[in-house]
Amino acid sequence: MIKELMLGNEAIARGAYEANVWVATGYPGTPSSEIIETIGEKYPDISSEWSVNEKVALEIAIGSSIAGVRSICTMKHVGLNVAADPLMTLSYTGVTGGLVIVVADDPGMHSSQNEQDTRNYAKFARIPALEPGDSGEAKEFTALAFDISEKFDTPVILRTLTRVAHTKTPVDIKKETRKLPPMNEGKNAQKYVMIPANARPSHTKVLERYKKLREYSENFEHHLEEVRGADIGIITHGFVYNYVREALPDASVFKVAMYPIPVKKIKEFAKKVKKLYVIEELDPLIEEELRAEGIVLTGKEIIPSEGELSIDIIRKAFGLPGGEAAPYAGLPARPPQLCKGCGHIQVFEALRDLKCTVLGDIGCYTLGVLPPYSAMHTTICMGASIGSEIGFKKASRLHQTLSNSVAVIGDSTFFHSGMTGLLNAVYNRTPITLIILDNRITAMTGHQPSPDTGFDNAFQPNERADMEQVVKGLGVRRVRKIKISPRTVDEFKSAVQEELAANEPSVIIADEICIISEPKMRKLAELIKIGT
Repeated sequence: MIKELMLGNEAIARGAYEANVWVATGYPGTPSSEIIETIGEKYPDISSEWSVNEKVALEIAIGSSIAGVRSICTMKHVGLNVAADPLMTLSYTGVTGGLVIVVADDPGMHSSQNEQDTRNYAKFARIPALEPGDSGEAKEFTALAFDISEKFDTPVILRTLTRVAHTKTPVDIKKETRKLPPMNEGKNAQKYVMIPANARPSHTKVLERYKKLREYSENFEHHLEEVRGADIGIITHGFVYNYVREALPDASVFKVAMYPIPVKKIKEFAKKVKKLYVIEELDPLIEEELRAEGIVLTGKEIIPSEGELSIDIIRKAFGLPGGEAAPYAGLPARPPQLCKGCGHIQVFEALRDLKCTVLGDIGCYTLGVLPPYSAMHTTICMGASIGSEIGFKKASRLHQTLSNSVAVIGDSTFFHSGMTGLLNAVYNRTPITLIILDNRITAMTGHQPSPDTGFDNAFQPNERADMEQVVKGLGVRRVRKIKISPRTVDEFKSAVQEELAANEPSVIIADEICIISEPKMRKLAELIKIGT
């Protein structure tokens, strides 16, 4: 066995490989993206892909699990909202081959529109969740999760954080033994067809399974108990343990590594200390369960429920002197901005000049909200721009006014969850104006390919979706594509004004390849030509 320094995401990819995983799916989302990237680059015998959205990614993993193949599905926390529909029923059906869902939370919202605590989903679906605290545990817990999945006939969530995903720590590399399992025909309707007659007994099985998982958690060897003194005891979890250990070096600590939590073990730990605290990041899941068991403790009275925790925050919560000032304190802020030379800057300058109300979406173009453009007025979730534009147009009709609103969405987001909104506009004859910023890449999360890139997740050539034909196929009659550049700004402005006056759904495709990805994609295209 050798040790290697790895990012948490790289370690999860390695753990999947060592655990004999054969199918890996996901949708790009910081801080989870490097898992599929690493699998595609380093472990080509795993069938991996960027799926069009998280729901589809999980459904693909479910299908391969039914066929008996161990499968992993990756996403960030907001992506699990998209995949929640299949997840909740998957809890009822269980699995054949092990199925692990890696969800990367983003406390502090470094690159997200909200904070969520994925542990809530595990409790909601009554499925187990493992929470690694570093890269070494990330790799080990990935393999463990597949064993638990098959042992208890359940999907398993592996919950990571930005700090785990993007921090390098040592990882033990094992020599893998990989063997493709025999094909399972999947003809088990009672297990996998969730009509009410099958779902009712399956729900009972879920409740019975959760009791067994509680007992399993009581004996889970990766919970960590460190008794260092009788005055203070801390219950914590995952990466937060590192903050606690440094902020309160003399305290006794119990680190939770698996959910459902081991209540009996924690009760025994509580007896060893005079004063008990729970320090958890975001929601008080552990705290609430322990309070329900009658355990006296202090938690969110002193620990914030928002943002990332830190050594300094914990020390201040206990009335201790804070740590040293942050190394960048006092320096001027450097907010993110659209890349210099991005072709879509002209789009936002034009929309600003036209004084449009811009219903926006998730992507690097969300930065159009910032000065000097100040040309985005809503951003809710992936694909919401189109639905929001439909609603805005309906309201303007009620007021009998001509709305100056447009929806703006990127190509990857359009394929993710924008197509249904556009179809809805066509079906209900709502005269929306949609601008698709087509840069042919998923730029915000690290330049992963999208359906209209022409390359797969390993940047091998594949079919390229024709955006114009897709939009026409959804029934939109007014479609125009404009190559965005400083020379075409007037053309673009005129097109927006014309489409705003139209009495039917219309789409403008603002076509300009991502300035950062263009050199790589041009080189790949040249290599393909040479190869043919």
